[in-house]
Amino acid sequence: MRLEDRTCLVTGASKGIGRGIAEEIGEHGANVVVNYRSSEDAAYEVEELINEGPGTAMVAQADVSEFDEVGAMCEAVRDEFGAVDVLVNNAGITVDKKFENMTREDWDRVMDVNLGGVYNCTKHCFDDLREAHEGRLINISSVVGQQGNYGQSNYAATKSGLFGFTRTIALEMAYHGSTANCVAPGFVETDMLAEVPDRVRDQILERIPLDRFAQVEDIVGIVRFLASEESSYMTGQVLGVNGGMEW
Repeated sequence: MRLEDRTCLVTGASKGIGRGIAEEIGEHGANVVVNYRSSEDAAYEVEELINEGPGTAMVAQADVSEFDEVGAMCEAVRDEFGAVDVLVNNAGITVDKKFENMTREDWDRVMDVNLGGVYNCTKHCFDDLREAHEGRLINISSVVGQQGNYGQSNYAATKSGLFGFTRTIALEMAYHGSTANCVAPGFVETDMLAEVPDRVRDQILERIPLDRFAQVEDIVGIVRFLASEESSYMTGQVLGVNGGMEW
């Protein structure tokens, strides 16, 4: 599953799952674009780690919810590495509240990043992906999009929306031999999960048959497979990586 000469743009790549994906893809020889919004020091740390191995990395700052910023980022990538072969739409946020307390601002903020950001990045990279030799669109969703989750109606709506978006783009790119797939992780040990109270963590853990939270390493290998030529006959799919949770 080597990825030499493949240019891979990973959004939200300075920490968490995005960082793990960027490092994994870099370890397999790709040109990796480490996108970040505000965690500059962490992004450059990821770049340095990738450049110490077989991959090559560049840092690209852009708020994915801002269409013009994403456009400028993609142009910078083309200047450095050429056209984008693999786009991993990973960037996402949460604003958790019970629906009765959720404001329209809370709703729009999550929509703008989690779905609007996917639109912006895919739109600016679409021609690259479609015309690439086996271009790859990989959207990072969540088990929350499959099951729902108390206090996360906005987040669940965005992550569920990625399923229909992925399927449709898969159909539109199929004629060109490029693919679109979606990964739906379960609850992963990241900064986001660390903020969850212990009582709630225990309740979540009771729902996971494998009796543990995922590590970032449990997710990144799936993404690397989807980015490679070995996945060339898989498109329009949602891959649940959730420890056996039902959905």
